[in-house]
Amino acid sequence: MKILIEQYGYQKEVLAKLLDSHYYSELQNGTAQIPYVGYFLSHKIPDTVFILPKVFIIDGKAFGKYTPENVIDFEKLEEDDKRAIFALSTWIYRAIKLYLKRKSLYANSLEVMQNVVSHHGANSETMIDIVLSLLRFNKEHQDLFTYITRLHHSGQNKIHWQKTISRSATIIQEGKPIYLQPHTKRKEINFDEELIVMFYSVLNYLNDEFHFEVRSLFGYDLFKSSQVKDMIESGKGVRMLRKNRRRYFTDEMVKLWNLLFTFFTESQYVHSKEDQNEQAMLVRDFNLVFEDMIDSLIGDTSLPSGLKEQKDGKIIDHLYRDHSMIDTSDDIYFIGDSKYYKENNEVGSNSIYKQFTYAKNVIQWNMDFYHKHGGTYNEGLMYRDEKTEGYNITPNFFIRGHIDNAKLNDYSDIGLSREGKEYVSYHFENRLFDRDTLILQSYNINFLFVLAAYVQGPGDHKENIRNIFRENIKEVLQRRYQFYALKPRIQQKADQYMQDNFSKVLGKVFAPYDEKQTNCYSLALDVAEKYIASNEELRAELEKYFFIEKVAVGSIDKNPEELFGDDKQTVVSETAISKDDLAVFIYSNRFSADLEILRKSKGVAIGLKNSGSALALAAGFMQTKYVVLHNKSDMSMVYNTTGSPRLLTSKDVEDYFIVLKDSEFYLVFDIDMKRNNLDVQINTRKLIE
Repeated sequence: MKILIEQYGYQKEVLAKLLDSHYYSELQNGTAQIPYVGYFLSHKIPDTVFILPKVFIIDGKAFGKYTPENVIDFEKLEEDDKRAIFALSTWIYRAIKLYLKRKSLYANSLEVMQNVVSHHGANSETMIDIVLSLLRFNKEHQDLFTYITRLHHSGQNKIHWQKTISRSATIIQEGKPIYLQPHTKRKEINFDEELIVMFYSVLNYLNDEFHFEVRSLFGYDLFKSSQVKDMIESGKGVRMLRKNRRRYFTDEMVKLWNLLFTFFTESQYVHSKEDQNEQAMLVRDFNLVFEDMIDSLIGDTSLPSGLKEQKDGKIIDHLYRDHSMIDTSDDIYFIGDSKYYKENNEVGSNSIYKQFTYAKNVIQWNMDFYHKHGGTYNEGLMYRDEKTEGYNITPNFFIRGHIDNAKLNDYSDIGLSREGKEYVSYHFENRLFDRDTLILQSYNINFLFVLAAYVQGPGDHKENIRNIFRENIKEVLQRRYQFYALKPRIQQKADQYMQDNFSKVLGKVFAPYDEKQTNCYSLALDVAEKYIASNEELRAELEKYFFIEKVAVGSIDKNPEELFGDDKQTVVSETAISKDDLAVFIYSNRFSADLEILRKSKGVAIGLKNSGSALALAAGFMQTKYVVLHNKSDMSMVYNTTGSPRLLTSKDVEDYFIVLKDSEFYLVFDIDMKRNNLDVQINTRKLIE
């Protein structure tokens, strides 16, 4: 077995001894490099060659330990490293094979074959496929081997008394017969055990070749590796299996026979001079495989047309929906770009520029959708708040594979960590909620973890990794900005302030929340020293119109209402409800449920008796200015009416919140829910005061 590293500069004569010239590219000074990753087997050398990704060059050394030239000869490595590198090689092989399968589902064969070289021997599988199948069979059928061994060994040493008495010489001693040659129950040749012996002999042979660990627990006398090699080259293994083919009947033993027959047939074919073809599973531009590995781990598979494949020809590597950074009731698209680099290679300025462009294009795609669909976003997304014209934060990141040379067997640790500085693009300073303010981060992730998750399937890892990204991005935002929650003191005056000082607060405040749940704003101020004075000036001004609470670390996406107690609740206007204003109070003992019904209605319809006095009483409500839904003392909801009340019959009030059902006539107070800016919760006692 030989080990090579992708894109490492070897002396040309070294590669010429191992590979045909079309598998490597000549460089200057007599060096050459291989642009492929994967598995290779040819007659040029009767041996297996694995070409590993360039990320395994750490500090100029293969696996951070060996010069790349010194790992070519696999046998010279330390025993633990041999096992780790063989396991790694098979994971890489399986990943390339899966990539080819995944690409064939949605790409034409020409596109695939431009990047993948796939040649096989006499069968449809390569030798590595066969080796992996033998290892898998051993792992999955330990109980079968134990059962067969116990079954055929049970009773084999018991004495056959009838034959012993009739055939064995006897000595009488002290009146008791002693049989000198007792006959035991001898087994006939057991072909199941013969197959097991051959199976474990092959595994030991492969262990000597590839250095994986397999233990035979049954005490059989196995063929030596040299004998197995002779069985391959002479064809004896194939002949032995053909001779006993019809002696196996259970599904498991038939499957094992087929595996061994395929192994000996393929091995004989590879070692013979008749096979002039190559076996190979190689991929050029392994960055495409790594990109697919990351996308299977974090990306969404169902995305709207034109979002990932953008109009300007750019294609985003990774795109997925997750909760917004400020309000989790809405979603935003997270944008990622995978980087398959050698260690210590920095992200280039072109890549940074492209990543910012991706984000801007995604924002514009969603705004185009918003305008084309009457002011609604696609399926609960939120990009711009119409109230403040602030833009949601669009998370944006690079992710690259990382290798810890001390953990070459660690395929379970995600190893996701932030790396280096953030990149920031902006048009206006100190405006986080501006369309052009974008923050780009870089992350490292354990390459081995990604490799295993790709082959085995992401499982729960996708949600876990997304949560890690989200929490990291929250931490970065709160390190760069101080977040506050704003709640209007007096709704009308706060609204007027926002309108009069629009340019002063633009990009600093954001109100993505459902107005039926809260009337709060989010305020974000850059913590850089040069903004301290202007930030304090703005806060002091805002405090005249808003209650302001600092948002704790890690809580920027929490409900802001939780920060404000009973003493910090909004009132409708500066004088609340004046003694000169007329209000209709409606009591509800199921306040929350009735409030939801009211908010979906056109207004309130109060039932009246069909009597002259009732109708005359209705005339006294023509100057009503407010409708108040309350539950006596704890909370009230105040609405201002539009126009004068009307008298309607029961058939005309289906779309209203009805008080006193089954009445013939109703006094109706119309409320424009879309425009009403007094949908405000107030403590009832304070309202009355």
